[in-house]
Amino acid sequence: MKNSLSRRRFLKLAGSAILSLAAGCGFSAPPAAKSRLDEAARPVRKLARTLTGDTSLEARFVRQIVTGDNRTGRTVMWQSDDAQAGAEVACRLAGTEDFMVVPATTERYTDDRQDAYLHSARLEPLLPGKQYEYRLLAGDSGSSWMPLKTDDGGRFTCLIFPDSQCSDGYVTWREVAQDAARRTPEAAFLISMGDLVDNGEDHNQWEQWFNGLDGVLNRLPLAPVMGNHETYTLDWKTRLPLAYLSLFDVPENGSAAFGRYYYSFDYGDVHFAVVNTQMNEIDDLRPGLLAEQLAWLPRDLAATTKKWKIVLMHRDVLRYGIHGRPERRPGIDDIGRTFMPLFDEAGVDAVLTAHLHTYRDRGRLYDFQPANQGPLYILTGVAGNVRYPGLWIDHVFDKFIAPQPETDNYLTLDASKDELVFRCYLPDGTPIDEARLRK
Repeated sequence: MKNSLSRRRFLKLAGSAILSLAAGCGFSAPPAAKSRLDEAARPVRKLARTLTGDTSLEARFVRQIVTGDNRTGRTVMWQSDDAQAGAEVACRLAGTEDFMVVPATTERYTDDRQDAYLHSARLEPLLPGKQYEYRLLAGDSGSSWMPLKTDDGGRFTCLIFPDSQCSDGYVTWREVAQDAARRTPEAAFLISMGDLVDNGEDHNQWEQWFNGLDGVLNRLPLAPVMGNHETYTLDWKTRLPLAYLSLFDVPENGSAAFGRYYYSFDYGDVHFAVVNTQMNEIDDLRPGLLAEQLAWLPRDLAATTKKWKIVLMHRDVLRYGIHGRPERRPGIDDIGRTFMPLFDEAGVDAVLTAHLHTYRDRGRLYDFQPANQGPLYILTGVAGNVRYPGLWIDHVFDKFIAPQPETDNYLTLDASKDELVFRCYLPDGTPIDEARLRK
């Protein structure tokens, strides 16, 4: 294990230390006034030069990423063609003049023979349930102010997108994503269930994917799940998920070998555990992913104090038969055999999966059987134009199947203290399924 810190990690730690030392000068209350969280604190410093209205800063694909605790933190990322020395992010309570400034890490990113610079800043400490504004800065240039709202710990709505891989320049993805965001103005954040792109090394596909969420990701945080297509090279061999790990600065998990391959975060009264199911692709390149998660996940789920527990994972837990292949028998997939007993034991409330490009609601399963206890299992469908019409034989556990032949779909989750409500919609907003959990 290396003892040295990466530049990104060092700057993050340094930034956090600066904010911590500036007690009474950041957004957190000083030690003597811990209960006064509703008061805006004084800024770390003022930069008069950044308030001149100059919005010439080059900032592509501005995006918010979830943090472990979204009441008090948020990660902001953007890309540029130049290094933007001294990149930082200013953040203030909406309608106020005082702001704090957080330094951004800057890394040169090269993939698919293309160079870019990635900038990332962790904004903290923030106040829960507040409307903020943030602005990207570098040198004498800046961006416009953009909105950022922190979690208040109460009820929320989020958007859930299944596999979005496309063969049409991601036009289908853009239409699904933009229409879903427009119809769900109350959404607090987004979940993407993996296979965001068809080929993880193709920089054009990543740009098209980000363009599909133009005007959305800069105001709503994203919780991405890694899929198998994120591990593919241009010639369709496997590699480590270099683009995914660079483009999405998700929460750390404490792993030396698989940092940010899997992670967890809280929103409202829900704890989300994001499991990585890409062992088939990654094991030959870097073994141990499954063993690490089987040790980490029970600890993570046991440690939460949130009422609800939801697992997000790309590959499905069930094995479907395939028409024309009698040797392919339905049942429980190896992923299911491995993880479902753990979910039962940990009291997981819902498990969302993807990968098969079909929407199926299985209801609650316990000990590999339908039951009145155990997690609700939903296979989330497809949000791109890559579809498998007529491929799957219906599973005996399927309680609801999307109308055939399937088009695209998206989901919402409404979460409150006493209830989780999952709804599935066609691209035009027509609801086709609803599943509720109460406790």
